[in-house]
Amino acid sequence: MANVSTLRFGAQTDEVTSLLRIVNMVRLGEAVTRPEIGRVTGLGRGVVAQRVDRAVEMGFLEDAEYAPSSGGRAPRTLRFRAERGRIVVCALGGQHIHVGVTDLEGEILDEDHRAWDISRGPEETLKTATGMVDGLLATGDGTPVWAIVVGLPGPVDFETGRPVAPPIMPGWNGFDVRGTFETRYDAPVWVDNDVNLLAAGERARRRDEGVDLIYCKVGTGIGAGLVSHGRLHRGANGAAGDMGHVRVPGAEHVCRCGKIGCLEAVAGGWALVRDARAAIDGGATGTLADSFAEGDMLSLEKITLAASRGDALATSLVQASARQVGEAVAALVNMFNPSLIVIGGAVASTGELFLAEVRHRVYELSLPLATRDLLIKTSENDTREPVRGGVDLALEQLFEVSLPRWFGEGRPTVAAVHGLGGSPSS
Repeated sequence: MANVSTLRFGAQTDEVTSLLRIVNMVRLGEAVTRPEIGRVTGLGRGVVAQRVDRAVEMGFLEDAEYAPSSGGRAPRTLRFRAERGRIVVCALGGQHIHVGVTDLEGEILDEDHRAWDISRGPEETLKTATGMVDGLLATGDGTPVWAIVVGLPGPVDFETGRPVAPPIMPGWNGFDVRGTFETRYDAPVWVDNDVNLLAAGERARRRDEGVDLIYCKVGTGIGAGLVSHGRLHRGANGAAGDMGHVRVPGAEHVCRCGKIGCLEAVAGGWALVRDARAAIDGGATGTLADSFAEGDMLSLEKITLAASRGDALATSLVQASARQVGEAVAALVNMFNPSLIVIGGAVASTGELFLAEVRHRVYELSLPLATRDLLIKTSENDTREPVRGGVDLALEQLFEVSLPRWFGEGRPTVAAVHGLGGSPSS
C-alpha cells in the first residue's frame, strides 16, 4: 500500500485515483458501504477494504452506523468527516458584508452581517471583513480553516483573485484580495463575483441535473451569474454576466461606471432612488412621497416596501425597472438558452410585481424554442444564500478540481491547491 510520501509526490496511479474517488463517493452519498463501493467502482472486495482503510487512516472517512441488512450480515456505513475543517465565506456587497463559517458539508455554524459601503476601499473593507472572520473563528473550537471564498460586487479574475476594473469599487482594480486572506489564514482562497456565489447556490440545489441557469441579481446594481451544464461560466476576464452595463437604447443617464445609458443607470436600485426623488420633487404624491416630506431619507428598501404596499409611484418605478431588466434577460435567453432563470436582489424582493413584468418581456422578446422549457422564478430570498453558494464553490474547487494536488497532505495547503512550488502536482 502506498505511504503518505507516495501519495504526496507520486503520479496519479490507479491506487491514488480510486482512493480519491472513494472519498468523494462517500462525501456525496453516492456509495456509503464497502459493498456499494465495490459495485459502483468494480473494484474487488480486498481492494475496496484497502482503500477504505487508507482513507480512514488519513482521517477522511470513518465507520458509522450499520446499514439495513439485505439478508446477510448488515454492512457498516462510512461517513465523510466533515468536522475536520472549516469553510469561510465572505460575501461583500455594495452596501454590506456577510461572513459565514461552515463545516465541510456546508452546515452553517456561525455568521455575521454588517452594513458597509464597498466604496470605502479595499484596505478598510478587508480589515473590517477579516475582523468579522476573526470574531467568528474565535468563538469556535479551533478547527482549521480549509478554504475561504470571497464574493465581490464586480468582475474578478478568478485565476488570480483580483478585481478587474469594478465599476462601483474605486481603488479595488487589481487589488490582491486572495493574497490578503491567504496570508492571514494560511488557507487556499477563491475570489469570485458575488452573483456567481448566488448562482452556485442555485446550482447546488440541482447538482445532479447538469443545469443551465441564469441568476439575475437586481439590487443597488445589476448582474448575472451564468451556469452552463452545471459549470459556472466566468468568461475570459471574469466579465461574463455583467449585464448591468449593457447599453439601453435611448437612455441618457450617466452610470456610476462613467458611461451613458447603462442598464444599471436605468433600472438599478440607486437609479430608482434617483427617479423617486425627481418624481416627488415634480409633485408626485402617495405614501412614499409623504414619508419623504416628513423627513425620511429615500432608500431602495423604502421604495420596495412601498411598492409591496401598493404605492403608485413605487409600483411604477419597480415595474419600469422590471421591463428594462426583462429586455436584457430576453437577449441572454436567446443567446444562452437556459432552462432556469432565477431573479433575486433587493428590487426583485417585491416578488410577483417584479417577476410578472420580467416574464412578460422575456416571453414576448425571446425565441419560442428558447422559452419552451424555461422556468422563471424568484430566489429563495434567504440572507444565507451567498454563504451556501460560496460553500458550493469551495467544495467544487477542493474536491473536484484540486483534490489530487493536496490529498496526500491530509488537508489543503495554499501551495498545493494553487499548484505553486512544492505542490504534489509539480
